[in-house]
Amino acid sequence: MRNQFSRRKYVLGGLVVIVAIVFLIKLVAIQLVNPRYKLSANNNSRHRQIEYPARGLFLDRHGKVIVFNQAAYDVMVIPKQILPFDTTELCSMLNLSVDELKSGIVSARKYSPYQPSVLVRQLSAIDYARFQEKLFKYPGFYVQGRAQRAYQSDIAPHVLGYLGEVGVQDLRGDKHYSTGDYIGISGLEKQYENLLRGKKGIRYFLVDVHHQRQGSYEEGRFDTLPEPGKNIQISLDAQLQKYGESLMNGKRGSIVAIEPSSGEILAMISSPDYDPGILVGRERTPSFNKLKKDSLDPMFNRATMSRYAPGSIFKIVQALIALEQGAINENTGFECNKNLIGCHNHPEATNVKKAIQYSCNPYFFQVYKRIIQPGIYSNIFRDSEAGIEVWREHVLSFGLGSGLLVDLPNVNGGFIPDAEFYDRWYGRRRWAFSTIYSNSNGQGEVESVPIQIANLAAIIANRGFYISPHFIKAIDGDITTPEEYTQIKQTTVSPKYFDIVVEAMHDVVWEPFGTGRRARIPGIDICGKTGTVQNVHGEDHSGFFAFAPKNNPKIALAVYVENAGGGGEWAAPIASLLIEEYLTGEVLQIEKENRILDFNLY
Repeated sequence: MRNQFSRRKYVLGGLVVIVAIVFLIKLVAIQLVNPRYKLSANNNSRHRQIEYPARGLFLDRHGKVIVFNQAAYDVMVIPKQILPFDTTELCSMLNLSVDELKSGIVSARKYSPYQPSVLVRQLSAIDYARFQEKLFKYPGFYVQGRAQRAYQSDIAPHVLGYLGEVGVQDLRGDKHYSTGDYIGISGLEKQYENLLRGKKGIRYFLVDVHHQRQGSYEEGRFDTLPEPGKNIQISLDAQLQKYGESLMNGKRGSIVAIEPSSGEILAMISSPDYDPGILVGRERTPSFNKLKKDSLDPMFNRATMSRYAPGSIFKIVQALIALEQGAINENTGFECNKNLIGCHNHPEATNVKKAIQYSCNPYFFQVYKRIIQPGIYSNIFRDSEAGIEVWREHVLSFGLGSGLLVDLPNVNGGFIPDAEFYDRWYGRRRWAFSTIYSNSNGQGEVESVPIQIANLAAIIANRGFYISPHFIKAIDGDITTPEEYTQIKQTTVSPKYFDIVVEAMHDVVWEPFGTGRRARIPGIDICGKTGTVQNVHGEDHSGFFAFAPKNNPKIALAVYVENAGGGGEWAAPIASLLIEEYLTGEVLQIEKENRILDFNLY
């Protein structure tokens, strides 16, 4: 028994020694090895200053810098260090009122009398130079370098986006940010924030009991350099973007242009727009408030957020689905019976190509009826339920009715109705084709977004496939497109049917009674389709989608001009001018151009 207790004594003694050794090693590590603890212990004798990295630049598809950085400065204040000073002079240099200055100092003192707080954000280089000369007269104040966005031209605000101060959720969700930091709020600035922001550096300074700097802490051995953000080359063609914006000046609407073979977005215009430069610096807040109050809503991106009925453009999709389903063949003709649905005067649509060329409403009324009521069931309600599900599956494969994978935040998905939707609206099996026939011509419950229609033009140009529309082209010069923007997406319609609608879209522009003749460009084989979008509030919207050239297409686009009337009247000529500018580098249709530039709807 005694031996047993002796063994226990030695075991317990050994454990105590081991624990003591562990604590001793940890203490040595804290005191002598790990600098983190040394810094913490010396917290009261050092000052930590953030060194902000340069934010990554944006370049257009040709390598032209379109967004860069310029120097800006935050004026910091440490309340406990302030001595009596000339209030009037300081307010004049900083462009502050006396009340603003006093309020800022009071807020800083509440935060901490000994720690720095921001008094004035993003002082310009000119104001900084004036202030720096007399900074020695103002103990307790110092300047911290920052950078703010600058723009080569006032283009593409909805694409590029803007920066703003981080919110509570940003601070909670990412340790990179601190109060007062800036973050991408919209557009590509938000989409690629993690690439653009870079990594902060830190500098440590020795300070005395009054928080006065006494020099570098430990000769800078704990300092870290900031890492600049990555430069991003985007697919936008700056020249085409600027020209498109000039054509849409004075109008409400949008333009989206895509390179069909790659899915790269060449231009995205939303009108009205604004100068991105006004949301930078000290004027950002008043400018932002003014824009938000503007009744024309210039900050709303119509290209990705506006939901319109696609109008007669949708007849292209209806024709392809009907051909795939065998509801019609290339030579199927229908009488233009205006008792079924209204239509304009044109020759008889003896086949599907002619029906597209003339944009015959009764023809596509009959086409849609054959799709929705295919004769699978004798009960028309059950038959329509089955028909609409097949129809909807085809429509979704064209990138309609769901959000396209676009590298912009907040892209609307549009809407394509299904049987469940109509069951909720009318009651289960209490609706049929006769209830929903307005969908036949792209009206009714069908809704699309302009970028989806531009993508649809790319699908027709590619004869049945698309690559998700995107802006990203290269990161820091490395042209490696993310995989999700390289994958080919096929529609559910066989490629053999696309040649039929391509020929029809060619005839829309070039043959007699074609509704898109205003889109003609001498020497360029353009294919297009008009769409007049019915609107309960004022005039109809003018829509047009197109691609060119007919073979080996280089550009596909969609144009919408709100409250402008027929699609062939305004949207079609705008599209033709953009195509001419992109393919030839100059516009020779001066009379057409002047007509568009002079057209103002405000």
